[in-house]
Amino acid sequence: MQSFYQINTQIQFITYNMAKKKEVTVEEKLRALYDLQLIDSRIDEIKSVRGELPLEIEDLEDEIVGLNKRLSNLGEEVTNLKNEISAKKLVIEEAKTLIKKYAEQQKNVRNNREFNSLSKEIEFQELEVQLAEKRIKEFKVKIEQKNEVINATKENIEKQESALNHKKAELDDIVKDTKKEEALLTEKSKEYAKLIDDHLLKAYNRIRANVKNGLAVVSIERGASGGSFFTIPPQRQVEIASRKKIITDEYSGRILVDGNLAEEEKQKIENLLK
Repeated sequence: MQSFYQINTQIQFITYNMAKKKEVTVEEKLRALYDLQLIDSRIDEIKSVRGELPLEIEDLEDEIVGLNKRLSNLGEEVTNLKNEISAKKLVIEEAKTLIKKYAEQQKNVRNNREFNSLSKEIEFQELEVQLAEKRIKEFKVKIEQKNEVINATKENIEKQESALNHKKAELDDIVKDTKKEEALLTEKSKEYAKLIDDHLLKAYNRIRANVKNGLAVVSIERGASGGSFFTIPPQRQVEIASRKKIITDEYSGRILVDGNLAEEEKQKIENLLK
């Protein structure tokens, strides 16, 4: 990142080269710079009115997608549990069929060994029935728990969708109110940027990026640069008012213009926006 001193030195060099171009005066460059600043500041204001709405909308949309995915997964889990219950019911039916079969066979056994063997088979199948019934109860409990989560998730989705629709409507109203103005401002911003030397424009954008309020060009107010408490010496103020060269504030690095020029350009931009 370049220091304000380096930017100032670069601007002075650019100003020297511009002064040699008779077709474009320094004053014209200053006016174009200040016009660009006024336009860009108004665009900043419009974006500020939107605030965090676009990001909030994006976050809500992502959250709803995640909730719907979770809902889908829960639905699949419930379906799988129901399939498990169906499978266990088949196990029970098969086991009961075998128990009945083995019980009939016991009636026709020839010795105790065969009887005891069939008894063990019957006992095993009875255990299979008990185990299957236990698993069915466990699956049903899990289904109830997951259904509770599903209902809560659906309520959450409904709530978030309502918030999303509200924020979208709010943003649409803001965009609707400022759409034409922002389009005009954006067009004029590009138009005025073309009137400014590329190097000077880069310096302007660099200064805007380095200050919180985006003000790269400010006027003299009560003997100080706009937004600053540091007084500018009278001789320096005279130089600024002469509009013969581009001068920056040694404390903030901002480009300075005199109050009269600023008022004239403010009126011009206001008339343009009307």
